Amino acid sequence: MKKNIHPIERAVRVIVGLGLVSQAFFGMQNLWFLLGIVPLLTGLIGWCPPYQLLGISTCKLENKEA
Repeated sequence: MKKNIHPIERAVRVIVGLGLVSQAFFGMQNLWFLLGIVPLLTGLIGWCPPYQLLGISTCKLENKEA
């Protein structure tokens, strides 16, 4: 799997994911905290399946030779 998420976006995903998952322990205790697992995992591995399917990549482009 080639990484397709920019490092800044990865950090944001991890922070948002941790915030949502923490709701299981500090806040409304319902199953909505499970939604935090998706951004947390995609942020940790750096690969997003929907981005792959749509051909999107927010990573910097490598130096291309003309």
